[in-house]
Amino acid sequence: MVNPMSTPGPVQKEMEGLLTAAFPDAQFTLSNDSAKHHGHSGDDGSGESHFSLNIEWAGFAGLNRVARQRAVNKALGDLPGQRVHALAIRATAPGE
Repeated sequence: MVNPMSTPGPVQKEMEGLLTAAFPDAQFTLSNDSAKHHGHSGDDGSGESHFSLNIEWAGFAGLNRVARQRAVNKALGDLPGQRVHALAIRATAPGE
């Protein structure tokens, strides 16, 4: 799901593709927060270093917060920690 306020860059597009593939039928919003962190630690100047993710997926039912975040990080592979400095994750199951 694209933030209508900005055009997603290549890293954001890659993340959205990976999330769509890993979490079928999930509803999510991936926001690029990099502009808020310009000049701070982890800002690599790419404009795609800090993101926040809100994702709702039925497959998260019965999983605790840590397990949900691990699932998201696994789906994104080496992006967090390599090309993305920070990713805030809010992962919920429907109805939560």
